[in-house]
Amino acid sequence: MKNITTLAATAALGMWGSLAAAADDVTLQLKWVTQAQFAGYYVAQDKGFYEEEGLNVTIKPGGPDVAPTQVLAGGGADVTVDWMPSALSAREKGLAMVNIAQPFKSSGMMLTCRKDAGVESTDDFKGKTLGVWFGGNEFPFLSWMNKLGLGTEGGEDGVTVLKQGFNVDPLLQNQAACVSTMTYNEYWQVIDAGLTPEDLQVFKYEDQGVATLEDGLYVLEDKLSDPAFEDKMVRFVRASMKGWKYAESNPDEAADIVLENDASGAQTEEHQKRMMGEIAKLTAGSNGALDEADYERTVESLLSGGSDPVISKAPEGAWTHAITDKALN
Repeated sequence: MKNITTLAATAALGMWGSLAAAADDVTLQLKWVTQAQFAGYYVAQDKGFYEEEGLNVTIKPGGPDVAPTQVLAGGGADVTVDWMPSALSAREKGLAMVNIAQPFKSSGMMLTCRKDAGVESTDDFKGKTLGVWFGGNEFPFLSWMNKLGLGTEGGEDGVTVLKQGFNVDPLLQNQAACVSTMTYNEYWQVIDAGLTPEDLQVFKYEDQGVATLEDGLYVLEDKLSDPAFEDKMVRFVRASMKGWKYAESNPDEAADIVLENDASGAQTEEHQKRMMGEIAKLTAGSNGALDEADYERTVESLLSGGSDPVISKAPEGAWTHAITDKALN
Protein backbone atom coordinates (compact mmCIF):
# COMPACT_ATOMS: atom_id res chain seq x y z
CA MET A 1 0.00 0.00 0.00
CA LYS A 2 2.85 2.30 0.87
CA ASN A 3 4.48 1.66 -2.51
CA ILE A 4 1.22 2.40 -4.35
CA THR A 5 0.84 5.70 -2.46
CA THR A 6 4.43 6.63 -3.23
CA LEU A 7 3.96 5.81 -6.91
CA ALA A 8 0.76 7.87 -7.04
CA ALA A 9 2.47 10.81 -5.42
CA THR A 10 5.39 10.53 -7.81
CA ALA A 11 3.03 10.37 -10.77
CA ALA A 12 1.17 13.43 -9.51
CA LEU A 13 4.39 15.37 -9.11
CA GLY A 14 5.41 14.34 -12.60
CA MET A 15 2.10 15.51 -14.01
CA TRP A 16 2.35 18.91 -12.32
CA GLY A 17 5.95 19.22 -13.45
CA SER A 18 4.87 18.57 -17.03
CA LEU A 19 2.10 21.15 -16.76
CA ALA A 20 4.52 23.71 -15.38
CA ALA A 21 6.97 22.97 -18.17
CA ALA A 22 4.17 23.35 -20.70
CA ALA A 23 3.38 26.93 -19.63
CA ASP A 24 3.59 29.32 -22.56
CA ASP A 25 6.24 32.04 -22.29
CA VAL A 26 5.22 35.67 -22.79
CA THR A 27 7.57 38.64 -22.52
CA LEU A 28 6.06 42.03 -21.74
CA GLN A 29 8.07 45.21 -22.28
CA LEU A 30 7.00 48.13 -20.10
CA LYS A 31 7.15 51.74 -21.26
CA TRP A 32 8.97 52.90 -18.14
CA VAL A 33 10.58 51.70 -14.92
CA THR A 34 8.86 49.49 -12.37
CA GLN A 35 6.17 51.63 -10.74
CA ALA A 36 2.44 51.65 -10.04
CA GLN A 37 1.78 52.78 -13.63
CA PHE A 38 2.14 49.06 -14.44
CA ALA A 39 0.62 47.64 -11.28
CA GLY A 40 -1.94 45.48 -13.08
CA TYR A 41 0.75 43.31 -14.64
CA TYR A 42 2.70 42.85 -11.44
CA VAL A 43 -0.51 42.05 -9.56
CA ALA A 44 -1.50 39.48 -12.21
CA GLN A 45 1.89 37.85 -11.78
CA ASP A 46 1.89 38.00 -7.97
CA LYS A 47 -1.66 36.69 -7.59
CA GLY A 48 -1.10 33.80 -9.99
CA PHE A 49 -3.51 35.08 -12.62
CA TYR A 50 -0.98 34.43 -15.39
CA GLU A 51 -0.19 31.02 -14.00
CA GLU A 52 -3.91 30.17 -13.98
CA GLU A 53 -3.94 30.92 -17.70
CA GLY A 54 -0.97 28.64 -18.33
CA LEU A 55 1.44 31.51 -18.89
CA ASN A 56 4.97 32.16 -17.75
CA VAL A 57 5.22 35.95 -18.04
CA THR A 58 8.47 37.89 -17.94
CA ILE A 59 8.01 41.60 -17.24
CA LYS A 60 10.85 43.77 -18.54
CA PRO A 61 11.07 47.28 -17.04
CA GLY A 62 11.69 50.19 -19.35
CA GLY A 63 13.73 53.32 -18.79
CA PRO A 64 15.17 56.43 -20.46
CA ASP A 65 17.26 54.31 -22.81
CA VAL A 66 14.53 51.80 -23.69
CA ALA A 67 12.22 52.38 -26.68
CA PRO A 68 9.32 49.89 -26.54
CA THR A 69 8.83 50.08 -30.31
CA GLN A 70 12.43 49.09 -30.93
CA VAL A 71 12.28 46.24 -28.43
CA LEU A 72 9.16 44.90 -30.12
CA ALA A 73 10.66 45.30 -33.59
CA GLY A 74 13.81 43.48 -32.54
CA GLY A 75 11.93 40.51 -31.10
CA GLY A 76 12.85 41.35 -27.52
CA ALA A 77 9.21 41.20 -26.40
CA ASP A 78 5.95 39.61 -27.51
CA VAL A 79 3.84 42.52 -26.33
CA THR A 80 4.64 46.02 -25.17
CA VAL A 81 3.02 48.85 -23.25
CA ASP A 82 3.10 52.06 -25.29
CA TRP A 83 1.21 55.25 -25.94
CA MET A 84 -0.91 55.30 -29.07
CA PRO A 85 0.76 58.38 -30.64
CA SER A 86 4.11 56.57 -30.53
CA ALA A 87 2.60 53.34 -31.86
CA LEU A 88 0.74 55.03 -34.73
CA SER A 89 3.79 57.04 -35.69
CA ALA A 90 5.86 53.85 -35.75
CA ARG A 91 3.17 52.13 -37.81
CA GLU A 92 3.20 54.85 -40.45
CA LYS A 93 6.99 54.50 -40.65
CA GLY A 94 6.71 50.78 -41.36
CA LEU A 95 6.54 49.02 -37.99
CA ALA A 96 3.08 47.42 -38.03
CA MET A 97 2.11 47.69 -34.37
CA VAL A 98 -1.45 46.74 -33.45
CA ASN A 99 -3.36 47.69 -30.31
CA ILE A 100 -4.88 44.51 -28.85
CA ALA A 101 -6.14 45.99 -25.56
CA GLN A 102 -6.48 49.37 -23.86
CA PRO A 103 -6.33 49.17 -20.03
CA PHE A 104 -6.04 52.96 -19.66
CA LYS A 105 -9.27 54.81 -20.40
CA SER A 106 -8.11 58.35 -19.57
CA SER A 107 -4.96 60.40 -20.06
CA GLY A 108 -2.81 61.47 -17.13
CA MET A 109 -0.71 63.92 -19.13
CA MET A 110 -0.46 67.55 -18.04
CA LEU A 111 1.57 70.69 -18.50
CA THR A 112 2.41 72.10 -15.08
CA CYS A 113 3.35 75.78 -14.97
CA ARG A 114 4.56 78.29 -12.42
CA LYS A 115 2.20 81.19 -11.91
CA ASP A 116 5.16 83.39 -11.01
CA ALA A 117 6.48 82.74 -14.53
CA GLY A 118 3.44 84.58 -15.84
CA VAL A 119 1.30 81.64 -16.90
CA GLU A 120 -2.37 81.69 -15.98
CA SER A 121 -3.93 80.52 -19.26
CA THR A 122 -2.88 79.06 -22.61
CA ASP A 123 -2.73 82.63 -23.95
CA ASP A 124 0.32 83.12 -21.76
CA PHE A 125 2.35 80.39 -23.49
CA LYS A 126 3.60 82.84 -26.15
CA GLY A 127 7.27 83.61 -25.73
CA LYS A 128 7.67 81.06 -22.94
CA THR A 129 9.93 78.04 -22.63
CA LEU A 130 8.03 74.79 -22.17
CA GLY A 131 9.56 71.49 -21.11
CA VAL A 132 8.57 68.56 -23.30
CA TRP A 133 9.37 64.86 -23.19
CA PHE A 134 10.53 63.32 -26.44
CA GLY A 135 10.99 59.71 -27.51
CA GLY A 136 7.38 59.58 -28.76
CA ASN A 137 5.86 61.50 -25.85
CA GLU A 138 6.12 64.84 -27.66
CA PHE A 139 3.39 64.06 -30.19
CA PRO A 140 0.33 65.12 -28.15
CA PHE A 141 2.13 68.35 -27.18
CA LEU A 142 2.92 69.22 -30.80
CA SER A 143 -0.69 68.63 -31.80
CA TRP A 144 -1.84 70.88 -28.96
CA MET A 145 0.50 73.71 -29.93
CA ASN A 146 -0.75 73.46 -33.51
CA LYS A 147 -4.33 73.70 -32.26
CA LEU A 148 -3.37 76.86 -30.36
CA GLY A 149 -1.64 78.27 -33.44
CA LEU A 150 1.72 78.41 -31.69
CA GLY A 151 4.96 77.60 -33.45
CA THR A 152 7.53 75.55 -31.58
CA GLU A 153 10.67 77.20 -32.93
CA GLY A 154 10.78 80.00 -30.37
CA GLY A 155 10.14 83.69 -30.80
CA GLU A 156 7.63 86.07 -29.28
CA ASP A 157 4.69 84.53 -31.13
CA GLY A 158 5.62 80.93 -30.45
CA VAL A 159 7.09 78.77 -27.73
CA THR A 160 10.60 77.54 -27.11
CA VAL A 161 10.67 73.78 -26.57
CA LEU A 162 13.08 72.51 -23.95
CA LYS A 163 13.84 68.82 -24.39
CA GLN A 164 12.96 67.74 -20.88
CA GLY A 165 14.61 64.91 -19.02
CA PHE A 166 12.42 62.64 -16.96
CA ASN A 167 12.43 65.01 -14.01
CA VAL A 168 10.99 68.41 -13.12
CA ASP A 169 14.27 70.26 -12.57
CA PRO A 170 13.64 72.87 -15.33
CA LEU A 171 10.54 74.08 -13.48
CA LEU A 172 12.18 74.06 -10.06
CA GLN A 173 15.23 75.90 -11.38
CA ASN A 174 13.19 78.42 -13.41
CA GLN A 175 14.65 77.19 -16.69
CA ALA A 176 11.13 76.71 -18.06
CA ALA A 177 7.78 78.26 -17.30
CA CYS A 178 6.07 74.89 -17.69
CA VAL A 179 7.09 71.24 -17.77
CA SER A 180 5.45 68.00 -18.77
CA THR A 181 4.04 66.01 -15.86
CA MET A 182 1.74 63.08 -15.26
CA THR A 183 -1.10 63.25 -12.76
CA TYR A 184 0.34 60.21 -11.01
CA ASN A 185 4.04 61.00 -10.96
CA GLU A 186 5.95 64.16 -11.85
CA TYR A 187 3.28 66.55 -10.58
CA TRP A 188 3.85 65.15 -7.12
CA GLN A 189 7.59 65.56 -7.51
CA VAL A 190 6.92 69.28 -7.92
CA ILE A 191 4.79 69.31 -4.79
CA ASP A 192 7.32 67.29 -2.81
CA ALA A 193 10.01 69.78 -3.86
CA GLY A 194 8.18 72.55 -1.99
CA LEU A 195 5.85 74.25 -4.47
CA THR A 196 2.18 74.27 -3.53
CA PRO A 197 -0.88 73.69 -5.73
CA GLU A 198 -1.60 77.40 -5.35
CA ASP A 199 1.79 78.20 -6.89
CA LEU A 200 0.93 76.23 -9.99
CA GLN A 201 -1.30 76.42 -13.04
CA VAL A 202 -2.06 72.97 -14.40
CA PHE A 203 -3.34 72.18 -17.89
CA LYS A 204 -4.67 68.65 -18.31
CA TYR A 205 -4.59 67.38 -21.87
CA GLU A 206 -8.04 65.86 -21.26
CA ASP A 207 -9.44 69.32 -20.50
CA GLN A 208 -7.76 70.85 -23.55
CA GLY A 209 -9.41 68.40 -25.94
CA VAL A 210 -6.08 67.01 -27.13
CA ALA A 211 -5.77 63.94 -24.93
CA THR A 212 -4.53 60.84 -26.70
CA LEU A 213 -4.62 57.23 -25.55
CA GLU A 214 -1.85 56.09 -23.25
CA ASP A 215 -0.64 52.72 -21.95
CA GLY A 216 -2.18 50.30 -24.41
CA LEU A 217 -0.95 46.81 -25.23
CA TYR A 218 0.66 46.38 -28.65
CA VAL A 219 1.95 43.47 -30.71
CA LEU A 220 3.30 43.12 -34.24
CA GLU A 221 0.58 42.61 -36.83
CA ASP A 222 2.10 39.55 -38.50
CA LYS A 223 2.22 37.69 -35.18
CA LEU A 224 -1.59 37.77 -34.97
CA SER A 225 -1.87 35.44 -37.98
CA ASP A 226 -0.48 32.66 -35.76
CA PRO A 227 -3.40 31.00 -33.87
CA ALA A 228 -1.06 29.90 -31.07
CA PHE A 229 0.19 33.46 -30.56
CA GLU A 230 -3.35 34.83 -30.66
CA ASP A 231 -4.40 32.30 -28.02
CA LYS A 232 -1.50 33.36 -25.78
CA MET A 233 -2.51 37.00 -26.11
CA VAL A 234 -6.14 36.21 -25.26
CA ARG A 235 -5.02 34.54 -22.06
CA PHE A 236 -2.49 37.28 -21.35
CA VAL A 237 -5.05 40.08 -21.73
CA ARG A 238 -7.64 38.24 -19.66
CA ALA A 239 -5.20 37.74 -16.78
CA SER A 240 -3.80 41.27 -17.09
CA MET A 241 -7.23 42.89 -16.88
CA LYS A 242 -8.01 40.73 -13.86
CA GLY A 243 -4.82 42.15 -12.36
CA TRP A 244 -5.83 45.71 -13.21
CA LYS A 245 -9.28 45.42 -11.67
CA TYR A 246 -7.78 43.87 -8.54
CA ALA A 247 -5.30 46.77 -8.37
CA GLU A 248 -8.12 49.31 -8.70
CA SER A 249 -10.00 47.72 -5.81
CA ASN A 250 -6.90 47.16 -3.65
CA PRO A 251 -4.60 50.10 -4.42
CA ASP A 252 -2.42 49.89 -1.31
CA GLU A 253 -1.81 46.16 -1.75
CA ALA A 254 -1.08 46.73 -5.44
CA ALA A 255 1.48 49.39 -4.55
CA ASP A 256 3.15 47.01 -2.13
CA ILE A 257 3.38 44.36 -4.85
CA VAL A 258 5.01 46.90 -7.17
CA LEU A 259 7.55 47.78 -4.49
CA GLU A 260 8.38 44.10 -4.03
CA ASN A 261 9.24 43.94 -7.74
CA ASP A 262 11.31 47.13 -7.83
CA ALA A 263 14.84 45.78 -8.11
CA SER A 264 16.26 49.31 -8.14
CA GLY A 265 14.87 50.12 -4.69
CA ALA A 266 14.34 53.68 -5.94
CA GLN A 267 10.62 53.87 -5.24
CA THR A 268 9.09 54.86 -1.90
CA GLU A 269 5.95 53.46 -0.33
CA GLU A 270 4.32 56.89 -0.02
CA HIS A 271 4.91 57.77 -3.67
CA GLN A 272 3.78 54.40 -5.02
CA LYS A 273 0.57 54.35 -2.98
CA ARG A 274 -0.22 57.88 -4.08
CA MET A 275 0.58 56.93 -7.67
CA MET A 276 -1.63 53.85 -7.55
CA GLY A 277 -4.54 55.97 -6.34
CA GLU A 278 -4.14 58.25 -9.37
CA ILE A 279 -3.59 55.36 -11.79
CA ALA A 280 -6.85 53.75 -10.64
CA LYS A 281 -8.66 56.85 -11.92
CA LEU A 282 -7.16 56.34 -15.39
CA THR A 283 -7.98 52.63 -15.69
CA ALA A 284 -11.48 53.08 -14.26
CA GLY A 285 -14.15 52.53 -16.90
CA SER A 286 -12.02 50.25 -19.07
CA ASN A 287 -12.59 46.52 -19.35
CA GLY A 288 -9.60 46.29 -21.67
CA ALA A 289 -11.41 46.70 -24.97
CA LEU A 290 -10.41 49.73 -27.03
CA ASP A 291 -13.18 52.34 -27.26
CA GLU A 292 -13.47 53.31 -30.93
CA ALA A 293 -14.48 56.87 -30.06
CA ASP A 294 -11.30 57.27 -27.98
CA TYR A 295 -9.29 55.90 -30.88
CA GLU A 296 -10.87 58.30 -33.37
CA ARG A 297 -10.24 61.23 -31.04
CA THR A 298 -6.59 60.26 -30.78
CA VAL A 299 -6.20 59.96 -34.56
CA GLU A 300 -7.91 63.31 -35.11
CA SER A 301 -5.54 64.96 -32.65
CA LEU A 302 -2.48 63.43 -34.30
CA LEU A 303 -3.61 64.46 -37.78
CA SER A 304 -4.00 68.09 -36.70
CA GLY A 305 -0.29 68.83 -36.71
CA GLY A 306 -0.40 71.52 -39.38
CA SER A 307 2.45 71.27 -41.89
CA ASP A 308 4.15 68.57 -39.84
CA PRO A 309 1.47 66.29 -38.36
CA VAL A 310 2.37 63.27 -36.25
CA ILE A 311 0.71 61.03 -38.84
CA SER A 312 -0.17 62.03 -42.39
CA LYS A 313 -3.26 59.87 -42.89
CA ALA A 314 -5.75 57.85 -40.88
CA PRO A 315 -4.21 54.44 -40.13
CA GLU A 316 -5.76 51.17 -41.22
CA GLY A 317 -5.56 47.99 -39.18
CA ALA A 318 -3.94 49.73 -36.19
CA TRP A 319 -6.19 48.04 -33.64
CA THR A 320 -8.27 44.92 -33.20
CA HIS A 321 -11.00 43.67 -30.90
CA ALA A 322 -10.20 40.06 -31.81
CA ILE A 323 -8.22 39.51 -28.61
CA THR A 324 -10.48 41.30 -26.14
CA ASP A 325 -13.64 39.79 -27.67
CA LYS A 326 -12.34 36.35 -26.74
CA ALA A 327 -10.62 37.38 -23.51
CA LEU A 328 -13.63 39.11 -22.01
CA ASN A 329 -16.29 36.53 -22.91
